[in-house]
Amino acid sequence: MSKKFGQNFLVNRRQRERIIEEVKAGPGDAVWEIGPGIGSMTALALDAGLDLTAFEIDHGFARILARVFADRSNFRLVEGDFLATWKTVLAERGAPDRIFGNLPYSVANAIIAVILEEGQIPGRMVFTVQKEAAQRMCARPGTKDYSAFSILCTSVCKIRLAFDLGASSFWPAPNVTSTVVTFTPRPDPVMAQDRKGFSAFVRAGFASRRKTMRNNLRSLGGMGGVSPADADSLLTSLLEKIGKPADVRAEALVPEELAIIYEGLKA
Repeated sequence: MSKKFGQNFLVNRRQRERIIEEVKAGPGDAVWEIGPGIGSMTALALDAGLDLTAFEIDHGFARILARVFADRSNFRLVEGDFLATWKTVLAERGAPDRIFGNLPYSVANAIIAVILEEGQIPGRMVFTVQKEAAQRMCARPGTKDYSAFSILCTSVCKIRLAFDLGASSFWPAPNVTSTVVTFTPRPDPVMAQDRKGFSAFVRAGFASRRKTMRNNLRSLGGMGGVSPADADSLLTSLLEKIGKPADVRAEALVPEELAIIYEGLKA
């Protein structure tokens, strides 16, 4: 095991079975598993007949996986960092029907963000993450957990906190509670045609929680494709359009309202 990869293995078999059930995939479905470790959930997925592609960054575990599942025709192993390899797999084999994984806490947000921002959203994603991170994913406006990442997640998907996993379900036992989170695509995603640009705009609006959205956008040059002289008045009119005061903070706005502002400033 390597500390730098933040590895905690889910040793509770019943909880592994619950996660596979939550994936809701059937025989022949193309499924990606991120961070299979030594293959405890991988085995369950393969036994269920899933067409599984596993992404493993740890060379030692990749060797174990390659040996243990060598005779499984429905198993493919991709060794290396998911963030560096997934686009190649996508180009070669197409988008999966499902994605699941017990994600390292340190990179969970980065992995989820890149999938959502790139727009290749499968019919269902199931991830095990730190409970606090899960709560931020589905946080509502005006709450302390609401963030640019909350907006990215909820503008693209419906988020459900399926169930918690206590520390005793893992080895070594982490110092936190984990949560299994389910993502399903929204039928009406926000800014589906310009998700990356919208995400960058929202991050600018949240750059400092104490500042108004106007001041955050000013300081980061995020006022859109208009001259500085016209930017303030345009932003004011856009805020009036959605019934918000000029000194509103980004944390008070829902994704749809932020999209109206973004499109107005881009025009």
